[in-house]
Amino acid sequence: MKVLFLTREYPPYVYGGAGVHVEYLSGELAKLMHVEVRSFGDQDTVREGVRVRGFPFGKGSFSHVDKKLSGALDTFETNLETLSEQVDADLVHVHTWYAHLGGILAKTLYGIPLVHTVHSLEPLRPWKREQLGCGYDMSSWIERTSLGMADAVIAVSQGTKDDILAHFDIDPAKITVIYNGINVEQYHPTEDTTALEKYGVDPQKPIVLFVGRITRQKGIVHLVNAVQYINPTAQIVLCAGAPDTREVLAEMEAAIRHIRHEGFNNVIWIQEMVTKEEAIELYSHATVFCCPSIYEPFGIINLEAMACRTAVVASSVGGIKEVVVDGVTGYLVPLEQWHVAPFEPVNPDVFSRDLATAINKILDDPELAESMAAAGQQRAREVFSWSSIAQQTKRLYDSLVKF
Repeated sequence: MKVLFLTREYPPYVYGGAGVHVEYLSGELAKLMHVEVRSFGDQDTVREGVRVRGFPFGKGSFSHVDKKLSGALDTFETNLETLSEQVDADLVHVHTWYAHLGGILAKTLYGIPLVHTVHSLEPLRPWKREQLGCGYDMSSWIERTSLGMADAVIAVSQGTKDDILAHFDIDPAKITVIYNGINVEQYHPTEDTTALEKYGVDPQKPIVLFVGRITRQKGIVHLVNAVQYINPTAQIVLCAGAPDTREVLAEMEAAIRHIRHEGFNNVIWIQEMVTKEEAIELYSHATVFCCPSIYEPFGIINLEAMACRTAVVASSVGGIKEVVVDGVTGYLVPLEQWHVAPFEPVNPDVFSRDLATAINKILDDPELAESMAAAGQQRAREVFSWSSIAQQTKRLYDSLVKF
């Protein structure tokens, strides 16, 4: 069997959970079948048995179009480029809306099954209109079309499956829940402090860590606003870069200025996307990892922290509830309701206070922090291995491809 993955992200161009998913799943599947990846970029490699081809994105064909629209048009242009070579796979597997058009065309032109993994859903990301303008209507349309045409849909959590059924008219029998995973041979505790020294983090002091993009979805501003309620002896380390828009970056900068003006000088803002090795080091030395997302289909970032033996405080939303065990591997903080506009909880200060309360429980009790860290590492190792996820995915493929 041969599978063709279509994706925006693939190393070295990975900025989110979907890219991590594609990297590790393709590598594990390559042990079981032929795997080809066509992505946005300039790759031209065979990596761990995976044939990878990159195709340029944003070549300038739409430079005279409004920037909010040109991104969507550039995406479709690259999708067509990914099909500039013959497809000889038995099925095509798409990841995120950026690759859906290519999958639809491959299914239609070559008569092969289409598998669609749902890493997120456009109806639950209304803030994307701020970034894409009416391009958001295009991303929503292509997602809806791909889901409708797919022969099989993979949801990365039961919560994601519930969201699919709530927002799309799809036969539940077509949806299979297969979790994201973690490479525990790579994500594990380290004593190295090189990255901490590089960014001015004191390994002898408690650390509250955030790793992620500056986007409304990730809720980072709510963590910044929680700093005033967090034990002041802790360092708040924010590995936060790649802002979605200038507006959301400006909000982040304003929140940081306000906190510092109020006298809280324990915030270290690393304004870049750290490397995988640096992230592992930071996870390993953190006392608490915080994920304040307002929407998260799975939350692979929490799994990375758990594998590195770190307690987690996270929003009780989406797939996070299936990763973090409340009171065992960390704490889940309820986010009962949030406004569609201006994209914040109904009571943002209450949410920030609740985040701080959960974080302080762990900071103030070293034995609790250690027990949660140990339980999280064990859960990551036992439940979320990529080899198991690859086997589940292969079984789904086998049900679609008849030789």
